[in-house]
Amino acid sequence: MKKPGKGKGKRKIGYNYLGMMGITVIALVMLGSLMMQARTLQNRLDYYNSKASALEKSIESEKDRTKEIDAEKEYMKTDEYVEEAAREKLGLVKDNEIVFQEEK
Repeated sequence: MKKPGKGKGKRKIGYNYLGMMGITVIALVMLGSLMMQARTLQNRLDYYNSKASALEKSIESEKDRTKEIDAEKEYMKTDEYVEEAAREKLGLVKDNEIVFQEEK
């Protein structure tokens, strides 16, 4: 006589082994997918970090430019600038100055 539980036990072990292999394959596929997504996200992060750095440099250069413009604006309010503009653009001179011109 055969023992009734012996054949059924092998089937359960075989099915259990195939099930575990299937779950392992699915887990590996999901892990690979997550690794690929992580790499893609890291590349995006690197790109955005470099872009942010470039924008920070741009902001700093614009701040410097704004300071230069403000300094130029203040200089334009002085009498020295008015005299310089009158000499260059209008050809005006002070009363006690002698003007030398090139012959053409």
